[in-house]
Amino acid sequence: MSDVHTEKYGSLWEREELILAFDLYCRIPFNKTKKNNPAVIELARLIGRTPSSVARKLGNFGSFDPMLQQQNITGLVHASKADAAIWEEFNNNWNGLVWEAESLRSHFDNVIADSVVEPKILKRPSGKTERIATRKERVHQSFFRDAIITSYEQTCCVTGLRIRECLIASHIIPWRESEEHRTDPRNGLCLSATFDRLFDRGLMTISHDYIVLVSESLLKSQDRRTTEQIGKYHEKPMMLPTRFMPLSDYLAWHRENLFH
Repeated sequence: MSDVHTEKYGSLWEREELILAFDLYCRIPFNKTKKNNPAVIELARLIGRTPSSVARKLGNFGSFDPMLQQQNITGLVHASKADAAIWEEFNNNWNGLVWEAESLRSHFDNVIADSVVEPKILKRPSGKTERIATRKERVHQSFFRDAIITSYEQTCCVTGLRIRECLIASHIIPWRESEEHRTDPRNGLCLSATFDRLFDRGLMTISHDYIVLVSESLLKSQDRRTTEQIGKYHEKPMMLPTRFMPLSDYLAWHRENLFH
């Protein structure tokens, strides 16, 4: 691999660089995949390419995104076979993407810090130590939150609340129930703290056609404030994300296993 401090003009993107670019693509809104975005600039610094080059690569990934296509938004037209291969490999392997990208970021940081021209082959940590498990959990949660919050444009999909500090990236199939789906952005909803708790406790859910359903126990509550403040969202359509539409199978699991 070339010196990370030297821009690789005209050179093909390597697999490691593409993984980091796809990870970033999932974390930021598509309309912010610009060369002046600080996150784009940081990735460019990390892998030794220009911000313009990174922005173009993010645009290439956009050409594969079905959610963008439904909104008549097209990515760049010159995506490579390597771009397509990374999309196909990781679009259903979110845990793999997150951990690979995190390991690579650490690796490239070390390369820059040590001024090493030829980096060593990356090796994942091995062994089921508590330290590794804790780190993986933190990394997975960070990716999931970034992907969900940006997909819903920092807005609660039920109430329309737009205070980022009050928003939760909620798992549809809970974290504790399925390691496989923990980082899948299609297993998430952006909810305010109150509705996150209601959703987690099965007091509200989302129908197969993305309608908010509130539990009968709340709708029939004797507390008028409950029915006014929560019941008013019953049978109202949720706000749809710009990317990572919740999968119907995940929503069905929530309705069948938690909603009451």
